[in-house]
Amino acid sequence: MKKVLLFTALAAALTAGLAQAGEKLVVAATPIPHAEILELIKPTLAKEGVDLEIKVFTDYVQPNVQVAEKHLDANYFQTKPYLDSFNKGKGTNLETVIGVHVEPFGGYSSKYKSLAELPNGATIALPNEGSNSGRALILLQKAGLIELKDPKNALATPKDIAKNPHNFKFKELESAMLPRVLKEVDLDMINTNYALEAGLNPAKDALVIEGADSPYVNFLVARPDNKDSVAIQKLAKALTSPEVKAFIEKKYSGAVLPAF
Repeated sequence: MKKVLLFTALAAALTAGLAQAGEKLVVAATPIPHAEILELIKPTLAKEGVDLEIKVFTDYVQPNVQVAEKHLDANYFQTKPYLDSFNKGKGTNLETVIGVHVEPFGGYSSKYKSLAELPNGATIALPNEGSNSGRALILLQKAGLIELKDPKNALATPKDIAKNPHNFKFKELESAMLPRVLKEVDLDMINTNYALEAGLNPAKDALVIEGADSPYVNFLVARPDNKDSVAIQKLAKALTSPEVKAFIEKKYSGAVLPAF
């Protein structure tokens, strides 16, 4: 009997150990830099018993929807203002886990080499998502091109512009579409991840760009029911490791900045 009980206990312990060793996390990310950073830490997490699977998305909606509906465990692609706007608009309750990096938002042009060259009536392309639209407009205001009714309104849209002395026209598009219209507009306000995918170098090509003090940190995001789980916390720790910091600084040359 003692042998049977001992065997049963050992089997249970072994099973538990295997289950822990094989714990799987499925995380959504946009291709650059998020998926690249996640790929970097896969071996580290594997050694700690976490099997990381990365699901790559090219939009900003489905990664949140999939996590909220529990099809995925977490995502890594967004800022807190965007998350807050999404939660409010969609009735979700996703939460930030840890901040990883900043992608300085920038404005690009294939026609002009400086903001001063922009003609009156120039067309400026903007993201159509609330927080990204506000982020672009706030940057344009800081550059002296427009004035907003509320300079700190993170959800500003072109309707919130108080003064537009150069009569700029604004073209609102989904963020992922913005690089495709670069040659069709005079100034294109593009999120850094999409700029990098399009082969742009934010540090060199942007006519206007946020500084390192940008409050728009990109976060690892999960649900209230799993954000404090052992696996998610291991992921959070790996994402803010010296290895990741060195990788970001070397690979992206200022286009992406560590936030830790």
